[in-house]
Amino acid sequence: MAMPRNQARSPFIAGLRLAALLISACALVACGKREPESAAPTPDPASAAQPAAPAAADATRISELRATAKDAYIWGYPIVEGYKSMYQQAVDAKGANFHAGFNQIGNVAQVATPKDTSIITPNSDTPYSFLWMDLRAEPLVISVPAIDAKRYFSVQLIDLYTYNFAYINRAATDGKASVFMVAGPDWKGETPKGVREVFRAETQLAYGLFRTQLFSPSDLDNVKRLQAQYKVQPLSAFLGTPAPPPAPPITFPPYDPEQANGLGFFSYLNFLLQFAPTVDSEAALRQRFAGIGIEAGKPFDAAALPPADREAITAGIADANQALEQFIATEINTEKVSSADMFGTRAALKDNYLYRFAGAKLGIYGNSASEADYQSYFVDAQGRPADGSQHDYVLRFAKDQLPPTNAFWSVTLYDGKSKLLVDNPLDRYLINSAMLPTLKRDADGGLTLYIQQASPGKDKESNWLPAPAGPFYVILRNYSPGQAVLDRSWQKPALTPVERKAD
Repeated sequence: MAMPRNQARSPFIAGLRLAALLISACALVACGKREPESAAPTPDPASAAQPAAPAAADATRISELRATAKDAYIWGYPIVEGYKSMYQQAVDAKGANFHAGFNQIGNVAQVATPKDTSIITPNSDTPYSFLWMDLRAEPLVISVPAIDAKRYFSVQLIDLYTYNFAYINRAATDGKASVFMVAGPDWKGETPKGVREVFRAETQLAYGLFRTQLFSPSDLDNVKRLQAQYKVQPLSAFLGTPAPPPAPPITFPPYDPEQANGLGFFSYLNFLLQFAPTVDSEAALRQRFAGIGIEAGKPFDAAALPPADREAITAGIADANQALEQFIATEINTEKVSSADMFGTRAALKDNYLYRFAGAKLGIYGNSASEADYQSYFVDAQGRPADGSQHDYVLRFAKDQLPPTNAFWSVTLYDGKSKLLVDNPLDRYLINSAMLPTLKRDADGGLTLYIQQASPGKDKESNWLPAPAGPFYVILRNYSPGQAVLDRSWQKPALTPVERKAD
C-alpha cells in the first residue's frame, strides 16, 4: 500500500511532529526566576567544571531513552494495533464489533460496510469468519469443507506480531475437506492421526481470519452454508481424550484508542508480551527494551517517570511516526516498496520492523504476496493526493489489460481520514471482476471506472465508484494473482483526474 507524497502529510503525523518539536523546545528552556547578575558570586573555575560530566551523561541517557522508545514503538505497534481487533472481536461481548469468544468461530454472512470499524482498510469482497485462538492449554483443530475450485477461500493464520505464519487454502487442501491443527509455542508432540498438517504459532494467542468469496448478493446463502461447515475444537475433543487443565483466566484491559496512541501504548505492549515468548533472534532486542521498562506482564507507569523521561519517550513515538512518513514518501509512494514486502512470515520479512510497522499502520492483516497482491492509489497521475472535493477521476483498463488473476480482482475505495469504507447512496464500496457482466465497456473494449463524488450520469453509473467530498484512497486487490502481476510485467493504470462538469 502507499500514502500521499511529502506534500500530503496527515494531520496525525504532523501533530506528532509538532509535539516532538514542542517537547524539544521545552527541554531546552530553563525555568525559574533569574537572579540579577550583580548578586551572583564569582564561580570557582574548578567547581564550575564538575557538573559537566553528570550533565553530559544524563543527556546521553535521555538520547538513548528516546532512541529505544522509537525502536520499541516501531517494533511493538503491530502488536498493540492487533489488540484493538482482538478486544473488539473476542473480548468486548457488548460491543458492536464482537463476533465470538476465544476458540470459537464467529461468522459474518455479509461483506464489510462503513459500519465495520474494528479493522482498517477491510476488503468487501469476501464475507469474513473470525477465530481468536488461545493456545496456552492445548492446540486447536480446524476443519474446512470441500470448496468448489471457482470459489476463492482462505484461512490466514496470524500471530500476535502480525506475521502470517501459515495459510489454509486451496493449495493446502487440494479442494478437499481437510483437517489442520494450530499449536502454540509450548506444545510438544507429533501430528495426530487424521490431521493433515500442524501449523505452529510463535505466540500463545493467535488469529484465524477466514475469507469466503461472494459472487453476488444472490450467492449469500451458499456462503452461509460454507461458513457453517468451518469448525474448530480443542485437540482433546478431536481425539476424544480428557482435556488438560485450563489455562489461567486473562484479565483483558479495555482498549482505549487515546491511551493506545500515547504513553499508555507501552502498558498495552507489556500486557501482550506475556503471550509472546522471546524468540532467539530478538533476545538482545527484548533485553534492550527491558532497560526502559518494556517487559512482559510488568506494569508501565508513565506517571511515575521523571518529566524528562516522559518527554524523551513521547519524542521517541513522534520519531517513529516521522520515520514512517519518510518511508512512505521515499519508498512506498515511489513504488520501491509494495504491500507484498510488508506482510508475510517472519522469515520473509527478515525482521524488518519498519516494513511490519508500515503494514500495520496502513492496513493491518494484509495477505502475504503469494496469497494476494495489493496495489494502492493514494495519489493521482500528477502526484497529487486523491481528493473527491477537488477532482473527479477515471481509472481506465485498456482492452485485454484487466488485472491477470487466478481467482478475482477488486477495486475498493476508502475514506482518507478514517481508512474505512465510504457511505454512499448506492451502497457500493467496490467494483470487482465478478461484476464485469454488468459493467459498460468502452467502444474499443477497454473498461473505464468513474471515481468521483457525484454521479457521472445514468449512462455511466454502472461503472461509478462513489468517492467522498474529501481525501480518499483506492486499493486494487488481486487474489491468487497471475504471474504477470507477481513479476510486475503487468502495470496498473494511473488514477487520472478529469475536468469536473459544472453543476
